[in-house]
Amino acid sequence: MEIHPIRNDDDHAAAVREIEKLWGAAAGTEEGDKLDILATLVEKYEDRRWPNVDVSDPIDLLNYAIEELGHSQAELAELLGSRSRASELLNRRRPLTVEMIHKISESWKIPADLLVKPSRVAA
Repeated sequence: MEIHPIRNDDDHAAAVREIEKLWGAAAGTEEGDKLDILATLVEKYEDRRWPNVDVSDPIDLLNYAIEELGHSQAELAELLGSRSRASELLNRRRPLTVEMIHKISESWKIPADLLVKPSRVAA
């Protein structure tokens, strides 16, 4: 793999796969240097892609995706099958299901492990 800037999710995925291959490489070796560089690039991309997002709450993350990443509540409704389901989810009246998590993760490129966490309950 050539090292180049990470500009999109496909570049990110390729860099993460390469990091996995290089994991454990000795410091100071060509592989160790490549690992350090790729890890830095991935960290920078992730900071730009998901800046200051409270990843401890999946609903906050979904709201961030809608407000900042160009997604919409209508798009979420289409993924989940109805507008009311999307509204209930965003208003914390309905929990995320495994099926919802899978659909959102695949479509919006949000890591599923960030959506699996328990979310705050509506007050």
